[in-house]
Amino acid sequence: MQDLNITTIQTSLHWENKSANLEMFDKHILAIKENTDLIVLPEMFSTGFTMNAKTFAENMDGETIAWMLKKAKEKNAVVCGSFIAEEQGKFFNRFVWARQDGTYTHYDKRHLFRMAEENNFYSEGTEKLIVELNGWKICPLVCYDLRFPVWSRNRVGSEKSEVGSSKYDYDVLLYVANWPERRSIAWKTLLPARAIENQCYVVGVNRVGKDGKEISYSGDSAVINAKGEIISSTKANEEKIETVAISYNELAEFRKQFPVFLDADNFSL
Repeated sequence: MQDLNITTIQTSLHWENKSANLEMFDKHILAIKENTDLIVLPEMFSTGFTMNAKTFAENMDGETIAWMLKKAKEKNAVVCGSFIAEEQGKFFNRFVWARQDGTYTHYDKRHLFRMAEENNFYSEGTEKLIVELNGWKICPLVCYDLRFPVWSRNRVGSEKSEVGSSKYDYDVLLYVANWPERRSIAWKTLLPARAIENQCYVVGVNRVGKDGKEISYSGDSAVINAKGEIISSTKANEEKIETVAISYNELAEFRKQFPVFLDADNFSL
């Protein structure tokens, strides 16, 4: 299977300013010169992590979805990130996987960050999502989900993906986030932990700068291999667009040589 080229965009966000954010990401995406298969934006990339859901929510034929699909077509790559969605009177922190062929799928954030009262303004998701890209299987999750290893657990042949089932549920865990700097040690610890325990690549994309509540974000975006090693070069507190190639052959060989899943515990959610 061919390598997968993943572009991460670590940037500040304009607080509750959708048009300014979309214009900014227009420029960031235009600046990508490398060939890429997947472009990853932060959590709530069009607004910042706001609890003002009613004001900024869109339905699934709104401006943000249309913009994501347009960018995907222009770059011939999947574009993903989360935004505020409304469905049947409920609000969701919704991750969208927008394809270049004009189709999309989504995952609603399962674990809502109660310390910011996210659970009082948004409804939690109930189903995991596994998507396929060039033969790779990818499991997208959102920010606070990172703290809950059972929800993100890779298993052998237990989860069906868009291309059916195979030995592992997924090959890549993908986290988009607005994760504050004051808890960055948890972010930087748990990302490698998820890679190691699930024998997969992990991609974590977080914002930088300050939001409208004067909360600081250091980014610390990273691409991590199954051994827990950081293979990207993005640094904390910098705005950077980086494209990293990940190798399926390296992943498969590591899983073969170190098959910890043969000793894994069975469980059900």
